[in-house]
Amino acid sequence: MNREDRLKRLRFRAWHRGTREADYMMGCFFDRFHAGWDEASLDWYEALLNQEDADILGWVMGSIPVPTEWRDPMMERMQRIDYVEIPQ
Repeated sequence: MNREDRLKRLRFRAWHRGTREADYMMGCFFDRFHAGWDEASLDWYEALLNQEDADILGWVMGSIPVPTEWRDPMMERMQRIDYVEIPQ
């Protein structure tokens, strides 16, 4: 799959998680940062999309510990949560 198609697929998956909270968390993060991601970052994000929303939200919000395999600069960036913009 070429990069453009992969980005479209990832964006769709990020914004269609099943709950509004997860949509904003994953979708806003993708929209804000994906342009600067290399292939390894895209792989990380794609793998993250396969995790349960409750786990991702817990890791990002700090209510549950982040498993070792997800501890990296991208998760640290997600945990700042300054990228979520909720339309009025």
